[in-house]
Amino acid sequence: MKNFETILLTKTDNIATVTLNRPNAANGINPVLAGELAEAALICDQDKTIRCVILTANGKLFCAGGDLKAVGGEPENAAIKIKGMADNLHKATSTFARMEKPFIVAVNGMAAGAGFSMAITGDFVIAAESAKFTMAYTAAGLSPDGSSSYFLPRLIGIRRTIDLMMTNKRLTAQEAEEWGLINQVVPDEDLQTTTMALAQKLANGPTDAFAAVKKLLLCSFDNSLETQMELEGRMISERAGSVNGQEGVLSFLEKRKPKFV
Repeated sequence: MKNFETILLTKTDNIATVTLNRPNAANGINPVLAGELAEAALICDQDKTIRCVILTANGKLFCAGGDLKAVGGEPENAAIKIKGMADNLHKATSTFARMEKPFIVAVNGMAAGAGFSMAITGDFVIAAESAKFTMAYTAAGLSPDGSSSYFLPRLIGIRRTIDLMMTNKRLTAQEAEEWGLINQVVPDEDLQTTTMALAQKLANGPTDAFAAVKKLLLCSFDNSLETQMELEGRMISERAGSVNGQEGVLSFLEKRKPKFV
């Protein structure tokens, strides 16, 4: 797949892995990384041979957030640079969230600031035992970005979101799981194998049905009950008429494992 400067994009069979690759800079997000992440997300979205996407990082940290060194030396241009970085990060986040393939985030270490924001956008989030989570934005006099003001209240409620964003409380991986921020905590040495096992399971599943689940949930807080149920009715009808829907029902009746395409 395409070579990048600050990330790695690889594909094994039908699973793509996007790896933040600035370990000597705490995988901090600079303008180059933000742009490359947006491009990688688009590639993953458009490549029909990819059936599941993993986001992870090299090194001891997942991501320490925005690389303030990239903007700190030019205070007069800081606002422009940060807006550009945020725009590209948000492109990537939106693409990952809305693409039809399942999206897994494997958090290998500290996730701070925009790293925290990115970590919780996954359809599934698996964290190493050593991982920690902190918002960190207000400690630098900044406000959150990377979709955290959207996802956090939906995951844990307003009270806990305000606590995290204003006090910069640091959560362990175990606490993040207890709060409902992530799905699973595993020993550090098991992170890669656990993530890949889940990715393989999802990649062999009915991707179009997974896409319908994502579409339904992303709009569920905005729709009325009747609107949401109408959408559910239309989507399940479409799935019932699809190749995977017909195979799923037939395999159930025949008591065999389905073969999804």
